[in-house]
Amino acid sequence: MMRFPLRGGNWTNGSNAGLGALNLNNSRSNSNSNIGFRPALDDTARNTCLTGQCQCHIQKDAAASANAEKQIKPLDASSGCLYEQLIQFDGLLTAAYQCRKGKAHKASSLKFFNDLEENIIDLQNELTWGMYHASPYHQFYVFEPKRRLISAPNFRDRVVHRAIYNLIEPLFDKRFEYDSYACRNNKGTHKGADRAQLFIRQVERQHGKAYALKADISRYFSSIQHDVLKRLVGSKLKCQRTVSLLEYIIDTSPTDTPGVGIPLGNLTSQLFANVYLHELDRYAKHTLRAKRYVRYMDDFVFIHHDKQQLHQWRVDVEQFINGQLGLRTNQKTQVFPIGVGKGRALDFLGYRIYSTHRLLRKCSVKRMKTNMKKYRKKYAAGTMDIKAIQQKVQSWLGHASHANTFNLRTALFTKPFRRTNHEL
Repeated sequence: MMRFPLRGGNWTNGSNAGLGALNLNNSRSNSNSNIGFRPALDDTARNTCLTGQCQCHIQKDAAASANAEKQIKPLDASSGCLYEQLIQFDGLLTAAYQCRKGKAHKASSLKFFNDLEENIIDLQNELTWGMYHASPYHQFYVFEPKRRLISAPNFRDRVVHRAIYNLIEPLFDKRFEYDSYACRNNKGTHKGADRAQLFIRQVERQHGKAYALKADISRYFSSIQHDVLKRLVGSKLKCQRTVSLLEYIIDTSPTDTPGVGIPLGNLTSQLFANVYLHELDRYAKHTLRAKRYVRYMDDFVFIHHDKQQLHQWRVDVEQFINGQLGLRTNQKTQVFPIGVGKGRALDFLGYRIYSTHRLLRKCSVKRMKTNMKKYRKKYAAGTMDIKAIQQKVQSWLGHASHANTFNLRTALFTKPFRRTNHEL
């Protein structure tokens, strides 16, 4: 059996170093005059997959002999084998740097980057030979805007997840419906809110009155069925080694019930969640033929001038997601008129949306007022500076700037911050 080396010659070795003559007798604890080490794989070898490792581009010809094979075009529209692309050194290295963004000073990031090249080669080896095993997740709770359990993978596992995501997300994104706005490039909450407001304006302009079917999936991430998700992923990717790795990530996710649920805090979970409800998007757009439908993760809305049509669509959607996906809507799902007078706002993506204007949610305003009082007290006591306060409020200001909030922002931020006298 060929030995896939972890380490080659040292920097001070001459012609006996590198791919041709591996200095394998040097142990990792070698403390002689040899300084450091030179990777056993040169640039070409690092980015060349061992032949015969993945057979996703080969299909057995049943009509021919057992040894006859023929080349077929990959069904996932990629060039070549997905798994061979996944285990490329440069792809894993890029994924590691992406995972470090915003977390460069955390212990897990520093530990991985302390031996970056060796850690990348170790991951490459494990993935190549099918020996990759995920580490336990780190779980904790967040309380804004509500209590949620977050399951964060180990840093090296995040590198694998990012490498997979970089490879397959563009393939899936091409198939997603236009009006799906969660976790996609050039989409997001603001564009989703803009689209919903546009639909309201269109219906009111054409029919005088707009109604909304506003729905939310009950405990969405905790309710995703593993067997259904794996079937959906497997039906869209031909590379079986890539599919097997994705199935392994799904099966090793921490869940309350075996075979049900994917974790919050996992990059691949975002993609899986969109793949899962893409079936609802297709059903809404192509079976129900709903022209004005918007979804952001597990929140979705239909806009229409006929209230009875929306009630019928609600029944159809609930039957579909329950029968095909094992999901159900929560108790807040309802049909209602949109309007300032005889109606109410569409509460969607953090905004109260009307055809003519947009406001923030009341809970968001209340939360920010409470935070501002807390920041003023800390600044007065000298435990918080202006720079830290600015960092805290910037994201909220960005969110608020997409609504009619000039007077609100003026009231919140015109009052100056002052130190108490004994701190001066």
